Amino acid sequence: MKPRNHSPGPAAHWRSAGYTLPEVMTTSTILVLLFGGLLSIHLLALRLDKLGRAKLAATDDARRSLSLLEREVRSAGWVQVGMGDDVSFNPVPPGQPQIGNALQIYPDKSQTNRFVRYYLDEETQRLLRLSSDDSGVRPVASFVTNTMVFTAEDFAGNVQTNSFNNRVIGLTLEFSQLIFPTMPVGPGAFYDFYQVRTRITRRSLE
Repeated sequence: MKPRNHSPGPAAHWRSAGYTLPEVMTTSTILVLLFGGLLSIHLLALRLDKLGRAKLAATDDARRSLSLLEREVRSAGWVQVGMGDDVSFNPVPPGQPQIGNALQIYPDKSQTNRFVRYYLDEETQRLLRLSSDDSGVRPVASFVTNTMVFTAEDFAGNVQTNSFNNRVIGLTLEFSQLIFPTMPVGPGAFYDFYQVRTRITRRSLE
């Protein structure tokens, strides 16, 4: 009498090759976590790229906007720090810290009727440029939050209390939005502080 063959048939092989419900759920969970992690990394990379592009664009825009001011200060015959607007300018009196919202630049020291005035309009939060040679007021920077933007300093950065002509002119602009592209800086956005700081010295000093 021949022994029976107890080898499993094709159906048994198919049943043994299948996945159980716990295995399917475990595999699905791992795949979801994997794709979720990849998606998070991708979104973070896009955010960092946008952040970097915005910062570079804002820095370039600020540099272009302030390059004219730097050239005019360097070639000036006389420079004064004070308080001013589109109508008037009052220099800081002697003995007081040389800090103000405006800067008056005289290309020729002997011609005080020719000047260029940079001043901060607190109401519109814009740094503006006014020239006696033309009738227009030109915006230089927008979304500026600090009111005292100009200082007269010594070589070490200390604010002076005199109007000596060998001063270093300091400019500090703090922004509530990036200049370009327009982007909020406050809570929930990319930046909670953005500042442009420069110091300028005249070429010819008495």
